[in-house]
Amino acid sequence: QVQLVESGGGSVQSGGSLRLSCAASGYTYNNNCMGWFRQAPGKEREGVAAIANHGSTIYADSVKGRFTISQDNAKNTLYLEMNSLKPEDTAMYYCAAALSPSACVGSTLDRILFVYWGQGTQVTVSS
Repeated sequence: QVQLVESGGGSVQSGGSLRLSCAASGYTYNNNCMGWFRQAPGKEREGVAAIANHGSTIYADSVKGRFTISQDNAKNTLYLEMNSLKPEDTAMYYCAAALSPSACVGSTLDRILFVYWGQGTQVTVSS
């Protein structure tokens, strides 16, 4: 059974930083893809970043240059380093895992390709 557990959310002021973590269990990361999505109140869930097991990454245009996705395969943990945070980054952030490496191909994240989801961790950025 695959479990994804996020942590690291919180409240920060504009310009601040946070580091999200996602501990994965029961998931085979070889030749696969994991990512971060977010959902603000009243908005659809959107892709933020994804990383393939071999290290290639995808970022949403809105976070390029500010967020960094990384992984620690030994710890089965996914990270999202978020810098220069803005109020518009306020959302529930979800960790997700795909069953196909194709989820990490291209320039955008397709939510449909991610089948396992965590419960989310809240990020609030105040101005």
